[in-house]
Amino acid sequence: MHPHLSRLSAALSAVDADAAVVSTWGRKLAAVLTGGGRLLVCGNGGSAAEAQHLTAELVGRYRADREPYAAIPLHADTSTVSAIGNDFGAEEVYARQVRAHGRPGDVLMCLSTSGASRNVLAAADAARECGVATWALTGPAPNPLVACCDDALAVPAEETATVQEVHLAVIHMLCDAVEEALR
Repeated sequence: MHPHLSRLSAALSAVDADAAVVSTWGRKLAAVLTGGGRLLVCGNGGSAAEAQHLTAELVGRYRADREPYAAIPLHADTSTVSAIGNDFGAEEVYARQVRAHGRPGDVLMCLSTSGASRNVLAAADAARECGVATWALTGPAPNPLVACCDDALAVPAEETATVQEVHLAVIHMLCDAVEEALR
């Protein structure tokens, strides 16, 4: 087996033990979204791409044709991101948006392969201040993001690419769980 596939297989096997966490998140998120709440998602680089993938599945559709749900990737509004970064600094790019868009009962999903991205940590802090639940997808624990979020799934893999690929699998598992809860 190719070394990359071997690392990916090992990480996927390790995360399989967390399938119940993802199912719980799916039920909770389905309740939030059908109750008029929203999902806010943040991450940097490849994690931003994963965040946008998740929101696209919820606003569009994953498997089943259904109503669109309120899901916002906080990096995707380039004018807002660049204005906040310029005026308040990069660390505030997501936190300021969480304060603007987050309402009690909403969910903030934080993606960070390192679990140490300062702007993602600041977003989690802002979410707690706003009464927004915080969930994290990270690389190996312990890390600061796991410590500061309400719930987390940490992928036990050292390579960023492997962590990101497992995050995508978890995102698809989450979408399956949301749709299952909606049936």
